[in-house]
Formats: sequence, C-alpha cells, structure tokens
Amino acid sequence: MRSRNPVFSRRGFSRDNGYAGFNTAPQAGGPAVATQANPYAQPTAGNPYAQNPYAQAEPQHGAPPQAPATTGRMTIDDVIIRTGSTLGLLIVTAALSWALLPVDDANISRSYGIGIGAALIGMVLALVQAFKRKPTPALILAYAAFEGVFLGVISSIVDNRIADGAAMQAVLGTMAVFAGVLVAYKAGWIRVNRRFYGFVMAAALGFILLMAVNLLFAVIGGGDGLGFRSGPLGIIFGIVGIILGACFLALDFKQVEDGIAYGAPREEAWFAAFGLTLTLVWIYMEFLRLIAIFNSSD
Repeated sequence: MRSRNPVFSRRGFSRDNGYAGFNTAPQAGGPAVATQANPYAQPTAGNPYAQNPYAQAEPQHGAPPQAPATTGRMTIDDVIIRTGSTLGLLIVTAALSWALLPVDDANISRSYGIGIGAALIGMVLALVQAFKRKPTPALILAYAAFEGVFLGVISSIVDNRIADGAAMQAVLGTMAVFAGVLVAYKAGWIRVNRRFYGFVMAAALGFILLMAVNLLFAVIGGGDGLGFRSGPLGIIFGIVGIILGACFLALDFKQVEDGIAYGAPREEAWFAAFGLTLTLVWIYMEFLRLIAIFNSSD
C-alpha cells in the first residue's frame, strides 16, 4: 500500500503497511519503538538503506565503544528548514503576483491566464518530482514558485472581486487546521494505522473522481457542471475537502516521524517538505473556495 502523497511512495517512505522502513534502529530522541516488534524492518536484499553509509565502522581492538553515528540522517530541523524554504518561496511569489498582476476589468483575463499557465507548469513540475527516486531541490523550489504565482492571482481575484479579506481568512483557516491536526496527532487523538490509511485513500479517490466528473461536465455544458463546487453542494464538498486535507496532514506527520525514527537520509527531508506543501496548498484552496461560495450566495 502506497502513501496518499506520491512523494512518499519513493524508496524508504513506502512499505506494505503504508509506512516507512529503513532497517535501522530508531535515532536518539526519536519515538520509542520496541526492537523485537519492529513493523518496519525489511530483508536486507530489498532495503535501499541496508548498506547504511552513516553506520559506525567496526571499532579497533582495544578502542572504547562509540555512540552510533547520526550524521547524514534526516532530523525534524531538516524537515522544518526545507518546508520553510518551499513555503517561504511560495508566499513571496504569491505576494509578487498579487502586486504585479492586476485583476481589474481591463487586466483580469491576462492575469488569470498567467495564473492558469503557472498552475499547469507547477503541476508538471510536481508530477516530475513525484516520480523521481531522489528529491531535486531546484525542482521542488520551482514548483513552489509557480504554485505561488497561481495562488497569488486566484487569491487576488477572490479577495478583490468576491470577498474582501478572503485570502487572509483562508490563510488563518489553513494555519488553524495545521495546528489542530499537529496537536491532535502529538496527543495521540489521531491514530494513523492501516484502517485510517485505507479510509483516507478511499475517500480521497472518490472525492477526486467526483471533481473530475464535475469538471468534465463543466467543460462540456459550461457553468459548474454538476454543481459540486458551488451552492449548497459546493459547501458540503468544500468541508469534505478540508477534512480530507486534515487527514492527509496526519499521514504526512506519521511518515515524517517514521522517516526520522528509522534513519532516512537527510535528502529525504526535501520529499517531506514537498508533501507538506502540497497538502497545505490543498487545504488553502478548499478554504478559499468555501469563502467565495459563502459570499457569492449573499
């Protein structure tokens, strides 16, 4: 079973139970795991990290034992720094596109076209990175930059033409969901197991299929297609989308925790940052859409 997020389906972040396995002992300071019941251990032949370049060499005769080496392994600081870099770049490009691409009547078509173009480029970059075996920081940062342009244009349109203050409300909503899920996860109120994973995957697949059908009908017949993204149905599906985003965050937190505990290489922090950025963009867009629907119905 693979992760919901394609970036976590690469080596080390995927196992049959949906979580990470690196065939190494947990790092110092990581979550306590019973060695004899390690659900993540893999046979040496199939473990890409079996020949651990960070492992301690055999001590010389008579030399005192040394603590296990942890240099080169992913830490929570690595994840925070990389995630901050991607989100920071996304915010900067969003602010620039908001300021430099006006959405008045004379320029909205051009600005909207640029935003959609940036979204398509960002999607292509995300797909390329998702199917690479190793993270490419330049590719991930380029995705964040183009996604920021798209979010800046869309946010400006909603904020200036539909609901004043919508972008800030969506940002606050996204931050609240992130903080709430993090607290609930750390407190043990959310237990990410196979049943949780299967439920989220099934719900996400159904949600995406319905949105694809709605988009198809919208392209053929115009308007909002089957009405899944506007009116009462749009509100329901917007709330469902936010709940799914919160579930995706819990999966992301679990996989980051496992990667740290079982000795993922430091470069895997870029995959973690990429996955968290994708999820936060999802949640932000659902909040922005909900706000636009509520204000359009007034």
